[in-house]
Amino acid sequence: MELRAFRIAYDGSDYYGFQRQPDVPTVEDALFDALRAHGVLESDARKPAGYAAAGRTDAGVSALAQTVGLEAPSWLTPRAFNGELPADVRAWAAADPADGFHATHHATRREYTYHLYAPPANRGEENEPARDGRAAVDDDRFRAACDALSGTHDFHNLTPDDRNTERSPTLEAMRDGDYLVVTVSAGGFARELVRRLVSLAESVGTGERSFADLERALEPESLPGHEGIAPAPPEPLVLADVDYPDLAFEVDEDAAASARAVFDRRRVERRTGSRVAGQLRDGLR
Repeated sequence: MELRAFRIAYDGSDYYGFQRQPDVPTVEDALFDALRAHGVLESDARKPAGYAAAGRTDAGVSALAQTVGLEAPSWLTPRAFNGELPADVRAWAAADPADGFHATHHATRREYTYHLYAPPANRGEENEPARDGRAAVDDDRFRAACDALSGTHDFHNLTPDDRNTERSPTLEAMRDGDYLVVTVSAGGFARELVRRLVSLAESVGTGERSFADLERALEPESLPGHEGIAPAPPEPLVLADVDYPDLAFEVDEDAAASARAVFDRRRVERRTGSRVAGQLRDGLR
């Protein structure tokens, strides 16, 4: 057995987050069940030797580059790992780290992508309703909010955590049709921080909140309950990258190809579901 690191991609739709919980399916459960099926993890063992993960994604959140480290035999390639994993959890790259590697503590940067449905506002028509009745988002206001939220702040009003709430994120947004693709990166994140950052920026972009409201959320005083910022929905969020400067991952081409096929099928299924929902909507005239 030797220390190995694996890149894991997963569709989080059917999981109650990454970390194990009693009586509900999680991504970590799927990984440990696969390791037990391979004989790498004893049936009564709580977790593999040397085990750690890069992050704990919430229920419904997906990942491209979740990273786990553990002691494993050299034959446990990503392709072999996938032989016992469910289709929506795929190992696709591996690395051989130095002794003492810890997937949580040795990550220097984490990057999340949020696919925010935000039809743009037409110029000259403030708060014009989007097609689904939402207030439209002004891109300039949204990006200005992202700039204001970037840098070092105490985000105690944007997380349920009560300690270690000072963080230094960078937020960037790119328009892609009716979506704003928001990239949020930092060395680490407090619980729900990414989704609350997106939620606050969106509310400023629609005009629901002012820039003064944003600044107030960053002040030392706690916001009263009725002014709190709820997290954006989890499903559009993806853990896109985790940096380890001293670690070189080798892509398992067979494993990556099979993973692309799995997620492409899911993409088609959801597009088909969207068309069906569109027919139902259009037929209700």
